Formats: sequence, structure tokens, C-alpha cells
Amino acid sequence: MQVTLDLPESVAKRLPTEPGQLVSILERGLRGMWAATAGAGREVIEFLASGPSPAAIVTFKPSAQFAERSRDLLEKNTAGRLAPEEAAELDELAQLDSLVSILKAEARKKLPQSA
Repeated sequence: MQVTLDLPESVAKRLPTEPGQLVSILERGLRGMWAATAGAGREVIEFLASGPSPAAIVTFKPSAQFAERSRDLLEKNTAGRLAPEEAAELDELAQLDSLVSILKAEARKKLPQSA
């Protein structure tokens, strides 16, 4: 199916040149953020909602299921066997990992400094 869109120039300039990338962006937008990674996102949200201490944030680790899925997607990506929806999921997992890394960095600032 072919679709024609009128986009503001500022958006059009940011579009990828690869058609597959654009399809992934559209799929992700239609699906909603963290849809494929809902379990991992929910895991982080539930952890943060529990009111963890800075020390608990620093030591937070993803579940084995989250880590295994990330490894599987990374292996497929390295082998060049990643489907477009899996590429979008891997991107979501990377964004979630980045968020957790930022949270950990901020939590470290709140820990008492050892002499």
C-alpha cells in the first residue's frame, strides 16, 4: 500500500532514508511506547513505585527474562536476522536501559561518599 503524507519541513528532514526504518518508526508509533517491552517497562515502573532507596536503585538488575530477551535480540541483530518489529523492540529496550542507567547515575550522587 502506498500512502502520501504532508509533513512539516522540520519533521521531513528528520525522516530516515531507509524505507524499512520508516516502517519501524510507524509501527512503533501505532503500537505505543514500550508495547513490545511492556513486561520490562512494567518491571521498572513497579520497582520505582515501591520507593526504592538510592542504594537499591544502584543495585537494581533486570529480571532474567528481560536480560535473556535482550541477549536474543542483540544476537539476532549481530547476525543480521532482526525483523523490523524486533528492531523496534530492541530500540525500546535500549531506551529503557538508558533510562535505568541515568536513574542509577543520579542515585549514586545521593549515596554517602566514602573517605
